[in-house]
Amino acid sequence: MTRRVVITGLGSVVPGADDTAQFWKLLTAGATATRRITRFDPSPFRSQMAGECDFDPAAHGISARAERRMDRAAQLAVATTREALRDSGLEPDAVDPGRIGVSVGSAVGATTSLEDEYLVLSDTGRLWELQSEYATPHLYNYLVPSSIAAEVAWAAGAEGPAALVSSGCTSGLDAIGYGRDLILDGAADVVVAGGADAPISPLAVACFDAIKATSPRNDDPEHASRPFDATRNGFVVAEGAATLVLEEYEHASARGATIYAEVRGHASRCNAYHMTGLRPDGIEMSLAIDAALAESRLDPSTVDYVNAHGSGTKQNDRHETAAFKRSLGQHAYATPVSSIKSMIGHSLGAIGAIELVACVLAMANSVVPPTANLHDPDPELDLDYVPLEARPARVDVALSVGSGFGGFQSAVVLAKEGVS
Repeated sequence: MTRRVVITGLGSVVPGADDTAQFWKLLTAGATATRRITRFDPSPFRSQMAGECDFDPAAHGISARAERRMDRAAQLAVATTREALRDSGLEPDAVDPGRIGVSVGSAVGATTSLEDEYLVLSDTGRLWELQSEYATPHLYNYLVPSSIAAEVAWAAGAEGPAALVSSGCTSGLDAIGYGRDLILDGAADVVVAGGADAPISPLAVACFDAIKATSPRNDDPEHASRPFDATRNGFVVAEGAATLVLEEYEHASARGATIYAEVRGHASRCNAYHMTGLRPDGIEMSLAIDAALAESRLDPSTVDYVNAHGSGTKQNDRHETAAFKRSLGQHAYATPVSSIKSMIGHSLGAIGAIELVACVLAMANSVVPPTANLHDPDPELDLDYVPLEARPARVDVALSVGSGFGGFQSAVVLAKEGVS
């Protein structure tokens, strides 16, 4: 029997939205949730804004003790896992725990907590030799990113395969792809898969400042993220998380689960070219798209919506525009494309999973989310980037792509049940 993988549950926490219903409301309103950083004084930095989550762990059932144990990224992952499981209607006790897997993507792991602990152990950087007697007993959890996957497994009652996927900004997409593979290979019937990152810390902000990847438009943080716009000048870093419940089709059908979409294809490629640079011809991303479409057994002309990486950097927007043309051909000009990073910023390893939630919601509601802040289209970029306002559109097949430092390029194809 050929196994199939479907999505039966969604959970998300993003800037401006504390759950998936709020997230969809924000997207369809074309609202932006980026602002000046409030978590620390950003004035020394070139880029002083971010997409911050107004996240209350207690409101998501995370106790004070658990909050002390977990880095913020792990807290976000657990919160979205609980929402996704509720949404799926899956009762973990009714499933063999050995058949439930976990796949979580994260680019920077517990960076925030590691930096906090360094400041304590070094007396805010005054001491070269760290004073270990002041270390939290949970320091090891912060050092090892797999602790995030462990927390998700505990929250889901999962005793099957568990992994932390870290491939930079494609981590969320790749974690979904790996979770799909576990089900296709028969290693699990259910996989709790997604991404989580909380990189709003002085260290992370300084790293992006050093390579001038983030926008310096500090006088207008709400409108600083402007993918495909002629005035774009970098991305806006953000935090967030999303979890999807992936389930083997027969398993989901047997329990009468609501099936949002089928994960039809996933592929990842690396350009082996440059740590941050991209070729303008888009060949690297195009290869990933072609492979994902081939795996899905869907013709490029069936794609109804493309969720772009759309980071808002000059080279990335050119690169993926060229990739869409290479892979979709003439159909690229008739296909709506948008970037939700224009509204919620770029949450690194989490954003791929968050964008897949957006794709599922677009399919379920027949609405394509807009690219906010796109007032002055770049004449070099000549596709339909759905500016400013959400658009009614039937979406039976969605393509979501990601691009990450190191040359990583990934693509995921989703389709409604029964699409051929």
